[in-house]
Amino acid sequence: MTLTADERWDLIEKISNKVVTFGKFKHNLKDALGELTVKPLTGIPIVIAVLYGFWSVFCSFAGTLFTDGFFVKLFDEHFLPWIQSVFPGEGGWFYYIFVGDPAADNCFEAFGVLTSGLFVAIGVVLPAIFIFYLMMALLEDVGYMPRLAVLIDTIFHKIGLHGYAIVPSILALGCNVPAVTATRILETKKQRFIMMTLLAIFIPCGAQLGIMQEVIPESVGIVLLYLIFGYFFFGFILNKITPGKSPEILIDVPPYQKPLWNNIARKLRMRLGGFLKVAVPFVLFGCAIVNILYLTGTIDWLARALTPLLTGWFGVPGETVGPLIAAFLRKDLAVAQLSAIEMSKYQMITSVVLVSIYFPCVATFVMLLKEGWKNLLGSLAVLAAVIFLYGGLINLIWTLLGVQ
Repeated sequence: MTLTADERWDLIEKISNKVVTFGKFKHNLKDALGELTVKPLTGIPIVIAVLYGFWSVFCSFAGTLFTDGFFVKLFDEHFLPWIQSVFPGEGGWFYYIFVGDPAADNCFEAFGVLTSGLFVAIGVVLPAIFIFYLMMALLEDVGYMPRLAVLIDTIFHKIGLHGYAIVPSILALGCNVPAVTATRILETKKQRFIMMTLLAIFIPCGAQLGIMQEVIPESVGIVLLYLIFGYFFFGFILNKITPGKSPEILIDVPPYQKPLWNNIARKLRMRLGGFLKVAVPFVLFGCAIVNILYLTGTIDWLARALTPLLTGWFGVPGETVGPLIAAFLRKDLAVAQLSAIEMSKYQMITSVVLVSIYFPCVATFVMLLKEGWKNLLGSLAVLAAVIFLYGGLINLIWTLLGVQ
């Protein structure tokens, strides 16, 4: 039997009347809060409050409570003296690589694989990553992230992206490796290229943030301001010079809900497990490689060769070449190594920014390669231009202010 158009619509109406329940919509507190968080007038202050709370919890728990309150005492007062006394061959290469300086009184300055390496990985990085991913999982589960994407959509369109870009951007604050994979939620090649390039250059991972909070706690804000400015400034340029389209956002915004602790625990377990498998081996391997380069005189040779660029253009000591090499393996390790180099406060800020925008760590490099070698080469070309221009600009700013 063939139905006419009117008969089909009549049938549709009968079916819908049987299965659809009509009622009066009741505007509750969750609906009101949902509307407040997507309107710019009220949503922006809420974002600022959320980010401030996020950062306060991150610093208080990761830095003050776990690292300073427990792990520093554990490693510096107990583990370091013990391993310095029991490890054989004091003064030899093997001892220097694995334990480091026998005269060091803290793990930051020892620079051995089993001292600085383990302390950075377990005592500084792990608490920072744990707190970050816990807060991230809470925001995801309550339904705030889609609203944040809607709220900042207009801003991200200025750099060729849309609100979905907040997902890889925030993930990169935990670790750049899953963030590169998360760029696949963006629809076009142009958007994915811009996002991968920006997160590889300007977004410090949670491990690096944890180390920065430990090494330069009074200057973290200045470093982040430089990185945020660079993120949007060079993002704007990339949007202008990169061919392709930037479509509008299409997103489903679910209602607010109570977090499911089983979901949060599962996310934490998955993300922490992935981090430990990828990051910890590279931290330990990075310590070993840098120590070998020091022992063979390679670092000193590179420092002399690159001194005109490092001191003349960037305004930092030639010794920073060591941390820059380490940054290819782990940027958090590189920031930790900067703390042992004598320099002014402003040189330290410049050095940390250089390490942050320097070549992506090897794990991120591999992920970028998996997304396509053309994108990787393009990102590396942008990176080379950014580090040269931006590093020199920062040095020029300090020089003009007379504080270098």
